[in-house]
Amino acid sequence: MNKKIFRYSLFTVFLVLIATIVLIMGILFHFFEKQIQAELANEANFIAMAVENEGLSFFDKSGNYSNRVTLISSDGTVLFDSGVDANKLDNHAEREEIKEAMEKGKGMSIRYSTTLTEKTVNYALKLSDDSILRVSTDQYTIITILLGITQPILLIMIIALVLTLALSSRVSKAIIEPVNKLDLEFPENNDTYEELAPLLRKIAEQKQTIEEQLAAAHKKQNEFNLITENMSEGFLVIDQDASLLTYNSAALKLLDIESISRENDNNSSVLLFCRAKEFRDVISGALSGQRTESVMVRNECSYSLIANPVFEDGYDTAIGAVVVILDITEREKRETLRREFTANVSHELKTPLTSISGFAELMKEGDVPTENVIDFSRSIYDEAQRLITLVNDIIKISELDGHNISFEKEVIDLYELADEIINHLKNEAAKKNITFHLIGGSTEINCVPKILDEMLYNLCDNAIKYNKQNGTVNVIINQTENGVNVIVQDTGIGIPATHQSRVFERFYRVDKSHSKKAGGTGLGLAIVKHGAIYHNAKISLESTESKGTTITICFPLTLL
Repeated sequence: MNKKIFRYSLFTVFLVLIATIVLIMGILFHFFEKQIQAELANEANFIAMAVENEGLSFFDKSGNYSNRVTLISSDGTVLFDSGVDANKLDNHAEREEIKEAMEKGKGMSIRYSTTLTEKTVNYALKLSDDSILRVSTDQYTIITILLGITQPILLIMIIALVLTLALSSRVSKAIIEPVNKLDLEFPENNDTYEELAPLLRKIAEQKQTIEEQLAAAHKKQNEFNLITENMSEGFLVIDQDASLLTYNSAALKLLDIESISRENDNNSSVLLFCRAKEFRDVISGALSGQRTESVMVRNECSYSLIANPVFEDGYDTAIGAVVVILDITEREKRETLRREFTANVSHELKTPLTSISGFAELMKEGDVPTENVIDFSRSIYDEAQRLITLVNDIIKISELDGHNISFEKEVIDLYELADEIINHLKNEAAKKNITFHLIGGSTEINCVPKILDEMLYNLCDNAIKYNKQNGTVNVIINQTENGVNVIVQDTGIGIPATHQSRVFERFYRVDKSHSKKAGGTGLGLAIVKHGAIYHNAKISLESTESKGTTITICFPLTLL
């Protein structure tokens, strides 16, 4: 702005200077021209008086004239000329000043030279005998005068230009300085030009409006961040080039991204952070204008990807997309478990039902010898009992899954409960000559007796089923600083390391033939696991093949 004011000031002063010089020259030239014309008229009148008194003899006496003097007769013949021989001059009757003098008594004309550098001013006066007296003088034109004073004019213009430069610079700085010192943070407090007062008021009003809008925008942004940062779902917003505009922390966690620099990477392509085919497909689908869903598996976790396109009003082309990432690992696992559970239950129910149906069909046809009826009936009874046990275990699992327990918690002595279960299983243990050892002392916890009974019974029952002949089972009850431990150790066949992580799954068996022979349903350890979860207890397993297995349940201090 300073330079612009400086240029305009300089240009304005320069134009004024040129216009002033031209105007002064025109006025002076006009003034001198009038002065010359007046002098010519005075001289003509003086000579006319002399000629009227003395006649042509006056010209013989006066030999020096300051201007050219010519006497012309009424018919235009030149009678006398002070500059040129009168006989050599042509008739002047048609001259402008002569004609005007003949008509009006006096006349004036100006004639320019062919080069326009000089002009001749003629003044004619009519005498009493109708002759015309003309006085003429040569005068430089304004062009000649200007050419003659070019150097002085240039010098004046140079001096004026230098002064103009200096003054324009100072003036422009003086004008701009108050403007540069304006405090736009507080526009209404500035003491400056009156002309700027309306502008400063508008700036103050606009500043207040902007501050209010920014405050509202910050509030909405904070609310948006608060909502998105507390979402368990991942949230991404991208533009039409798949550049990342915004996101939440859950998205980084779900996509297994350590961090993103909001300053440097916010405009990077979102495809750089996840190159999975499913992820790329939903991004491409959304940017093409279609709502797209897919399931992506990463690091043994399942994620549901939902991408919705964003359209500008009145246009069909997507200008971006919103991507939501849901962790559906647990849901997928539950669905897998449900399918496996359904398949296993169907299989487990089908086997005894097939046996019962087969034995019953034979007995219905009457083809069974009398001595075999008792054996068939015993087989039907055993299979029915197996079905009842399986159904009961399934009901227990379902109750634990939904926490649909109808019993209230009670204070139970773990040592006494373990002793009762051991006494109940003595006959089963005696069949394999297995010895039980109950170690510890009286320890009470607040629990659901039915669940705890099922847990300890299944652990001890498994310790017998999968133990060796003449084996040992130790049941240890002890209290530590972390809670109460129930430990069941056996000297049985053990569990291979590859199977240890899955033995608590429903219907999972390490050796199906051995399990079937032992009479298990495959739900015992699953009931133990869900019972531990119900009581917020932790369960751990240590096992070595051919040496035995140790299962530990640690009940929290909150149950004491």
